Amino acid sequence: MSAALTMAFTLAFDSFGKLVVTLADGTQHVGAVVVRAFPIATPDQCICILSAEGKELAWVENLNDLPAHAREMVSQALQGREFMPEILRLEGVNSFSTPSVWRVQTSRGPTQLVLKGEEDIRRLSASRLIVADAHGVQFLIRDLPSLDRHTRKLLDRFL
Repeated sequence: MSAALTMAFTLAFDSFGKLVVTLADGTQHVGAVVVRAFPIATPDQCICILSAEGKELAWVENLNDLPAHAREMVSQALQGREFMPEILRLEGVNSFSTPSVWRVQTSRGPTQLVLKGEEDIRRLSASRLIVADAHGVQFLIRDLPSLDRHTRKLLDRFL
């Protein structure tokens, strides 16, 4: 879609919590889905709004280009769809061999995860990692060098 059509919609949630997109021509699409094209690399860019059937309704080049109300609605829809807590600190591990239980502080609070093997830690770039636990939940480490020394030291044992 062209940039001119990107802003040609309004968003609302119906009484059932479903996202309703109203296009410039007045057509409404109930149960729309918001997805990020690149959720880890550029989470605020390249966002697509799809109909319940998967048809592209709108393309948002940059989330910050939307008016505040629309930006809040898109963010709320994304939060309902995505779940990838970010590891902020590694408090401790019960063993340096796998499987091991990690006590972590995440962007959603403290939790424990079970690392089945070193292969469940995937390097996305020089500074980004994804850690998958035994239950399939993926945890993001956004910036490895910015983590505290204790956390980096523990992670080094598994990398």
